[in-house]
Amino acid sequence: MSHLRPVPSDPPSEEGGTTAARLADLLKRSARGDEAAFAELYDATSARAFGLAVRVLRDRAQAEEVTQESYLDCWRHAARFDAARGSALSWLLTIVHRKAVDRIRSAEAATRRDTAYGQHHQEVAHDETAEAATSSIEATRVRTALRDLTTKQREAVELAFFGGYTHTEVATMLDLPVGTAKTRIRDGLIRLRDALGVGEVAQT
Repeated sequence: MSHLRPVPSDPPSEEGGTTAARLADLLKRSARGDEAAFAELYDATSARAFGLAVRVLRDRAQAEEVTQESYLDCWRHAARFDAARGSALSWLLTIVHRKAVDRIRSAEAATRRDTAYGQHHQEVAHDETAEAATSSIEATRVRTALRDLTTKQREAVELAFFGGYTHTEVATMLDLPVGTAKTRIRDGLIRLRDALGVGEVAQT
């Protein structure tokens, strides 16, 4: 796919009535090289994809770049989509979220490199070193625990807590009843709690 239309500057809140089954079919056809199907998929989902990118990055210009990169990735790897593991929209939004987070991490890494020289010559207190080590261990534990969730639980938890979406928004994005979305999020949090050995998950 050599060219994508610009992301809408003011994306609408709906996908124009496109059903989950239709999106899955368009993605499968895209995997076979059907550019018309991919163009229809893009038109139906780009508003949501861009909205997620903006929410994570807080910068419209970067969000546009990430959205375009995500659709190029979607076009190249559409054959990897498995309808048995989730909806086409959630599969696409997972790509967008991952690329947006990678963009943030890359920027943070660049900032760290820019300040590395000064930090190297600063004496770091022992308690700060211990705190940094503890934070690193905790982050690793959380990533490991997330991998142990079911695919449906993980996509719901990631959208709610990494993407910052409400239960209602997650339900809409995953084509689920609100109650089902809440259950997936809560069940995922309970499994995370058990894996990490922390306190009870608050009732929602």
